[in-house]
Amino acid sequence: MSDFNNGDIVTALYKTGRYIGEVTDSRPGVYVVKILAVLKHPRQGDLHNPKDVDVPLFHERKALAFRERANIPDKMVKAYDGEIPEYNDSLIKSFNDLKVQLGSEDSAFAHKSLETLESVKREYELMYSISL
Repeated sequence: MSDFNNGDIVTALYKTGRYIGEVTDSRPGVYVVKILAVLKHPRQGDLHNPKDVDVPLFHERKALAFRERANIPDKMVKAYDGEIPEYNDSLIKSFNDLKVQLGSEDSAFAHKSLETLESVKREYELMYSISL
């Protein structure tokens, strides 16, 4: 386990998303990270059956919110040494990157993911007053 202190800026993997955040607390095996930016938007669908659309529930996943705190396993936290982009800009970029990636795939999973992202997009537009 790397030793991070409160106030350290880190990258954190949470489910299938990747974020820049600030360590605000720690417990054995876990850091509490306050989200500051989105590096990679979470994938849609079932985490346990990736790329499968024939599942009981195809999850719609939003990125963690600005300043939301998340418990991140210590092995998913790494030091970050760069500029921190503005949250909304990083959300838009990561969302659009995921859409482009899915748009280049011709699969049932990609099509279903793009459908769920449309719902996520509407929520983002309401929550953050942004246009995607």
